[in-house]
Amino acid sequence: MNIFILAAGLGTRLKPLTDTMPKALVPVGGRPLLQLLIEKIKQQCDQPEIVINIHHFGQQIIDFVEAHHSFGLPIRFSDERDMLLETGGGLKQAASLFGNDDPILIHNVDILSNVDLGAFYQQHVSDPDVAATLIVSERKTKRYLLFDDTNRLVGWTNIETGEVKGARVQEVQRSRVQEVQKLAFSGIHIVSKSLIGMMDEWEGKFPIMDFYLSVCDQAIIRADIRSDLKLLDVGKLDSLAQAEEMVKTLDS
Repeated sequence: MNIFILAAGLGTRLKPLTDTMPKALVPVGGRPLLQLLIEKIKQQCDQPEIVINIHHFGQQIIDFVEAHHSFGLPIRFSDERDMLLETGGGLKQAASLFGNDDPILIHNVDILSNVDLGAFYQQHVSDPDVAATLIVSERKTKRYLLFDDTNRLVGWTNIETGEVKGARVQEVQRSRVQEVQKLAFSGIHIVSKSLIGMMDEWEGKFPIMDFYLSVCDQAIIRADIRSDLKLLDVGKLDSLAQAEEMVKTLDS
């Protein structure tokens, strides 16, 4: 199975740690975030192939992976040191580095969760009509993805500003936003190669969500709703202690 690890971010919210290292190598409980994720992949996934995108202190990430003999896995790097491409542009560039046409699981390096990645991947593969599957929950936020009663992506909204957008936005407005499912995105998702083939007109850097919203009328992008989701975005210094406790819980 193909896994794309997003490790190119600047990690500005983790300063001053990220003044001297990439976010991917920030330690949690004695192990860097990247190591935690790769070890989880090894445990849960069948024959994983990994591509890691790099930008900020990218050579440190390469050196770390090589020092650990790639953790016994096929690992390649998608080099974004000339320009950060965001998730959409990064995925488009990295897709050709995988040696097959299987779907690609996308995972931010700074996310900890109780998601079984192997089971999630197999669930997506079991329905060939679905172009992408997004793990979502009812977590409270300001910005929500909108889904219809079949759990298919309809649009996006900012509940503070009232903005609504997406290729199916008129459908959203006709049904009134109050009647669709408002769900928070987790940052863990799977994309089939057929959907990546629709990125031809998208160039340079672009957010994956803008792309999803532009094609959700042409391709089925489905919600995987997790009522029991435990997820932590290790994005700020004050989240590190919480992350250490979560790692202990997940390891036990």
